[in-house]
Parts: sequence; structure tokens; C-alpha cells
Amino acid sequence: MTTGLTQFDLFGEEPVFRPATRTVKRKRAPRWDAEEAAVRLEESGDYRVLRKLVPRPVINREDSAFPRLAVLIDTETTGLNHARDEVIEVGAVAFTYDDDGNVGDVVGVYNSLSEPSGPIPPEITRLTGITDEMVAGQVLDVWGLERLVEPADLVIAHNAGFDRPFCEKLSPVFVPKAWACSVREIGWSELGFEGSKLGYLVGQAGLFHDGHRATDDCHALLEVLARSRDAGTKPPFAELLQASARSKVRIFAENSPFDMKDHLKARGYRWSDGSDGRPKAWWTEIDETLYDEELHYLRTEIYRWNDASPLTVKLTAQDRFKAR
Repeated sequence: MTTGLTQFDLFGEEPVFRPATRTVKRKRAPRWDAEEAAVRLEESGDYRVLRKLVPRPVINREDSAFPRLAVLIDTETTGLNHARDEVIEVGAVAFTYDDDGNVGDVVGVYNSLSEPSGPIPPEITRLTGITDEMVAGQVLDVWGLERLVEPADLVIAHNAGFDRPFCEKLSPVFVPKAWACSVREIGWSELGFEGSKLGYLVGQAGLFHDGHRATDDCHALLEVLARSRDAGTKPPFAELLQASARSKVRIFAENSPFDMKDHLKARGYRWSDGSDGRPKAWWTEIDETLYDEELHYLRTEIYRWNDASPLTVKLTAQDRFKAR
């Protein structure tokens, strides 16, 4: 006789009871939009967000609608003296632009290492991250650098007074070029930036990057030059382009009275000890349009002689930042 109960074999294996299972549907976490989160943080007014700098894509020169060509260049060296020290890395980024100072497209990127004649000083390795092992057997590709720079209308460095002498030592292609300095020829404070060091500029432009390697710094500088801090204002590159086109005058206040040195220093004059081939004197560099005003100042406040004629050198973008 059977009943509604299940019949078990008393001599068989012990039955296993398995509880009924339920399929639990897990709720999917909403997709997290990083950029949306960054914008919301910024809009709160309590946060500043830095975005990772992504280099612009490289396109063919003929595909860019912008007519002019500039090259950003950065050198890493074994020291500060171009006559004695050596280049261990060169980075460059070529980009197009128009006459209004609008940045166009990246049309070339260059990077090359070079083994110096001796060990890299430890302080240079700490600063640049470049080791003796990295440059061992490396030879600078000068031909590739010349091919990138030769058609450029303008060469830009973030301390052209340092980079230009080293570059001219590498190749004569740099000698006749118009140069611009993104440290000295842009009024960064007037544009709302605190300081002119590249790291400060990049951070205040809302970006971060792997600094101190030459090509990385060129990409970073390009983004800073191309971005306006406020809507409706021109980008820093427009100011740099205008400044590079203006003629400058370098005035040497030779034989100025010793007790006038503090007055000259307060006005922005710098001291040259004559070791670099310049006259041993206080000197300044101003726009050519300000020359008459500066000459009047020197004659009335410093020399106190109406016929004083301090040494004056006119400079264009082709002449500025050369080694003296």
C-alpha cells in the first residue's frame, strides 16, 4: 500500500534533502561617469579637479587648415653651461597656428636621447629621471630634429635663454630661426596664473602630467598655451605670438654710479659680470616703443647728464635669447 508519503528503501543510502533554491536578482550598480563626477565636484565650489593630460593626436601637415608652423622644444642637459655641458635628451612638438594666435593641430613629435662623454650628475638624474643606463649607446637623431625644425616659422621654449644656446650648438638649423620664450614673453600673472614654472601653469590649467621628460613637457606647455583661463579671452599663445613679433631694445647702463645700483635693480635691471661676453654693467631689455622713456630715466635719474648715451642693442625674435 502506498501513501502520499515518499517510500524509502530502508537498506539504501540515506536520502539527501535539498531546500528549494531562489534566484536572487542583483541590482546592477549604476554606471559611474568620471567626467560627470568631476564636473559636479567643481560646481560645488569645494573642489578643484585635475585631469590627466592626453597628448593631441598627430596629423599630416597638409591636413591641417592652419597656415603657420611652430615647434615647442625642450632640452635636458648635464648642466647649465652650454659651452661645457652636454644635451642628453631633446623633445619637440610641432604644431600649426594662425596669425591671430589660435593653436591648430599637432603635426610632428620628436624625442631622442644622447649618451654624454661622462656620467650624468646625480642631481640631473634626480631632476630628469634620466639615468646612465637609459642613454648608454644612444646617439641624438640630429637629422630627424632638423627635418622637424627647418620649416618652422617660430621656435618656442619655456626658458629660451637656456635652450637656444644648447640647440644652436646641436645644429645650425636653429641659428636663423625666430625664437619665443614662454616664461619671459607672457604676462602669466595678468592672465590669472600664479607663477611661471611649468608645473604651476599645468596645474592651474586643470591638468597634470608626467613632468621633466622633454617631450612630455612640450605636450604640457602646448595645452597651457592653447587654453584660455576665462571665456572670451585670448589664449596665452596669442600674447606670446604678439610679443615675439615686437622688436626689443637691450640697454646697458655702463659706468653708472655705484650708489644707483639699488635704483636700477628696483626698476628691473640685472647685473652682468661680463663673463658671458656682455658688458660688465646693469642691463635691461624693453620694448622698442619704450626706449625714449627709458633713456630719459637714465639721463635724469641715474647719470644726471643730458647727453648720456648708454650702449643699446636692438633685438628681434631672430636675435633674442642667443648666447653672448
